Amino acid sequence: MKSKGIAKRLFAIIICLSVLLSLTVPAYAETADNNEDTLIVGVPTDRCPIFYIDNETNEITGIGADLMFTAAQEAGYKVVFQQISEPSLKEALDSDKYDVLMPFGSAIDSASGKATIVSENLIQTPFTLVTEGKRELPPFGSLKVGMLQSQRGIAESINNIYPGMVIVTFETMDDCVKALRANEVDALLHNSFVWSYVLQKPAYSDLIVQPSTMFTMDFRVGTTNTPEGAAIISRLNTGIAQISDTRRQAVTLDYTSRRLYKYDFYDFIYSYWLIILLAFLLFLAIIIIAVEKIKVMKKRHNEDIQNLITHDPLTGILSMDGFRKRVEELLRENPKIPYFLSYNNIRDFKFINDRFGRSEGDELLKFWAQISKESLKENEAIGRITADRFAVLRNIISDEDMRSDEINVINPVRNYFIDRGKENPVNLCSGIYVLTPNDHKNIDVDHMLDMALIAEKRVRKNHDNNFAFYNPEQWEKGKRMADIIYSLPSAIESGDIQVYYQPQINYETKEIIGAEALSRWNHKKLGVISPSEFIPILEDTGLVFDLDKYVWETVCRDLSALNEKGIHIAFSINVSRLDIREDRNIPELFSNLIKKYNISPDQLHIEITESAYVEDTEELINTTNKLREYGFKVEMDDFGSGYSSLNMLKEVSVDRIKLDLNFLTSSGNEKKSETILSCVIQMIRELEIELITEGVETAEQADFLQSKGANAMQGYYFYKPMPIEDFEKLKEGTPDND
Repeated sequence: MKSKGIAKRLFAIIICLSVLLSLTVPAYAETADNNEDTLIVGVPTDRCPIFYIDNETNEITGIGADLMFTAAQEAGYKVVFQQISEPSLKEALDSDKYDVLMPFGSAIDSASGKATIVSENLIQTPFTLVTEGKRELPPFGSLKVGMLQSQRGIAESINNIYPGMVIVTFETMDDCVKALRANEVDALLHNSFVWSYVLQKPAYSDLIVQPSTMFTMDFRVGTTNTPEGAAIISRLNTGIAQISDTRRQAVTLDYTSRRLYKYDFYDFIYSYWLIILLAFLLFLAIIIIAVEKIKVMKKRHNEDIQNLITHDPLTGILSMDGFRKRVEELLRENPKIPYFLSYNNIRDFKFINDRFGRSEGDELLKFWAQISKESLKENEAIGRITADRFAVLRNIISDEDMRSDEINVINPVRNYFIDRGKENPVNLCSGIYVLTPNDHKNIDVDHMLDMALIAEKRVRKNHDNNFAFYNPEQWEKGKRMADIIYSLPSAIESGDIQVYYQPQINYETKEIIGAEALSRWNHKKLGVISPSEFIPILEDTGLVFDLDKYVWETVCRDLSALNEKGIHIAFSINVSRLDIREDRNIPELFSNLIKKYNISPDQLHIEITESAYVEDTEELINTTNKLREYGFKVEMDDFGSGYSSLNMLKEVSVDRIKLDLNFLTSSGNEKKSETILSCVIQMIRELEIELITEGVETAEQADFLQSKGANAMQGYYFYKPMPIEDFEKLKEGTPDND
């Protein structure tokens, strides 16, 4: 009995001790872990078998990783490897993401110039050159070699050893190989361990290791030279000292004897490309017919579905949704075309349905839709809004086209029942809204329809006409605008647009020193159109470049003719802010023109308005600088008409400034105007920029400018713009007496 009691007590004591141990041992282990410092080590992962990511564990491993792990463990560190995200070690040194980095051949400076400190050598790593096939290499000191960008730190150490070696870095190994094959470099340089891995790639089978060029580099750990960095390196050195040569050899042999290279899809393609190509072509031939049939069926199915959504099932024209989308597309695709939108319905359509039956009413709608659709162009649209309400988007057309529509559409609809033996005319009501420039920029189809509907209701209410405009003044403006836009090509071709020249003089000597080229348009239908009208329209529609090119070519041709007659003079030509875009090389265009017509660049003075610089400063300044490099004179036109004149003088380099006298004297206060002019002239003189004043209309203005030393002038007081023939006579001293 006594022995049984002792046994029970011993069993209880053992249980208690087990519980205590289970509680204290993990706590102790956790304390031990906490006492072990964690070291974040940044490494590149593109250098198998030195450093790479294991496909199975997804962890960084390799010769360098194993040796670093051993050294850190001996030094009491827990190592966490982290892939370097920076281009090279030099940039990574400036990051605070890593405690230390690997590998270093020697101490280098960071990208920002910080000094570094490196550890003792972990292992001697052999480096060797690889060439395309067998080739004789020049001495190391005069070699041009390619390396990876991530090796820039090692490249710096190599340059310290071989100062004459030129090292070019590339982002990837494929880029290195391309450069080698293109003879951009003599050879590629890398760690021999890495070559043993990389050269297993089938596509690199023509690359050969040059064993005679082998040399060794240290393999060290490094960080920035700070007290903290020095402490880490010092501590790591104690661990590195514990690694035996046998351990180093074992780790190296372990990784270099593994078949680490994994053949990927591209390697397979490279090795068996011919067989794969034949198989692919055979497979492709089999599958293409089936795929095409599926595509055709799918396309038809989608079109049927889309057609149900966007088209009216009765008439076949666009539905309300389809019309809205189509109008938005057309306005975006054709910002230069003036459009109008009409809202149309049949007066008393309910009476037609009641009298002739719904089916006859439907046939009328289909007839109306069909003949309307046939009269439209590709960039126009028609849709059925509801019941007998149709909406049409059309280009603004001439009166002749309107009469054509009346003959081909309105009259046949009006006589639909009469032509079928029933005395019942069909009356259409149409409300027309002419689109404004804002409608092209901020497209709101429902708003346009509402405006047209207001006009249509006016027609139904008054019974005195078949159509009405919501904005008739815009209609007339749009027709005139359309005439200008559509007739520009023929006007250039026929010579309706002519280049006139307004002479520029030196008021002191009365000598003609140049002229400004200006366009004049005598329209066959509209008569003489002022440049102040047609140039803004062409700018808004993006056609001003066509006009300007014609003017520039004409000016160069006229200058060439004058040169042949011994008259050497400069003409000023205008460049619109819209002419200068990234996809147009204006300086090169002018350079080609002067070569074509054999004139010198100083004969072209290129005027760019001051306001243009404000709207697109960077592009215009770049263009101005390039023009001056070609030898052209650049003028800032209309100086003083904007609010940033002084700032532009600081930003832009120009050869001459053209003062806008009309603007500067338009206040009506003569004293203030003279004061402003005097200050501006003095300022421009001190900036050593040439000056010409335009808009001179009186002798008093000319005398005042001369008194201030501003002798170059242009204006109606001297001469109006004139054809080239009159300018030539004037220059020769025989002006016409008109």
